[in-house]
Amino acid sequence: MSHSSHTSPTIVFGIPKLPAKYSGIVMPFFLSVLMTMLVSFISTIRVSGLNYSFINLWMSSWAISWLIAFPTLLLILPIVKKITTVFVRHA
Repeated sequence: MSHSSHTSPTIVFGIPKLPAKYSGIVMPFFLSVLMTMLVSFISTIRVSGLNYSFINLWMSSWAISWLIAFPTLLLILPIVKKITTVFVRHA
């Protein structure tokens, strides 16, 4: 049996893909990780500069930011989606 080149893999980096019903948690998870890493990086480098303790300061700042951002995204994302439908016309 041959597989189509358009078939999506069921395992990524050795981890089985989650069912689509989990996208409402997975998307905010990755969004919160990436956004808080970037914002905490900028804030930390602005305050401390690049010094020997930068990585520790950044990771500490990031962890606190992410612990707040992820649950906040889970709570407010449905509200933001509703507000977006007010301003965006769908084809």
